[in-house]
Amino acid sequence: MRHNKNFNHLGRQAGHRKAMLSNMASSLILHKRIETTVAKAKAVRRFIEPLVTRSKEDTTHSRRVVFSYLKQKEAVTELFRTIAPKIAERPGGYTRILKTGFRLGDGADMCIIEFVDFNEAYTLGVTPAPATEAKPKTRRSRAKKATDAVEDATVVEKKTAKAPKAPKAAATKAAAPKVAKKTNVGKKM
Repeated sequence: MRHNKNFNHLGRQAGHRKAMLSNMASSLILHKRIETTVAKAKAVRRFIEPLVTRSKEDTTHSRRVVFSYLKQKEAVTELFRTIAPKIAERPGGYTRILKTGFRLGDGADMCIIEFVDFNEAYTLGVTPAPATEAKPKTRRSRAKKATDAVEDATVVEKKTAKAPKAPKAAATKAAAPKVAKKTNVGKKM
């Protein structure tokens, strides 16, 4: 019986689950943001928040405790050197989960989990400028653009194809020797 032992097992046995959470937490620390399913993100949040709280106090003991969970030296040094000073005054809630939609293959609910203090767009209040113009999402406009591109391509071909075609055709006809065609008429098979 469960008896109020409620946490998500994520369809894995204990060893696999601990290794997966450790790897995901290390990736989150190193990259500051990862994309995963909502269930895994919630499990990683429960896994990493106490480690970040422990990293506020930079002692040998706390480093060893965090290393026993993460098992990656680079992630531990990144956590204690760059993340801990930024979140020193924050009392909790170090991560944010932003839902992004559903995965194409199996329809799983996907999200981005990130550190709150490391997203410049949210912390500075600056909206990021769009890199390219937004594309319209109707079939009609795509078909119109495709036909415009085809018309442009045919115009280009007409301009370049007129002059060089005549000399090449004459040169290839003169240079090609005549070859007799082989047939199987009159042979036994």
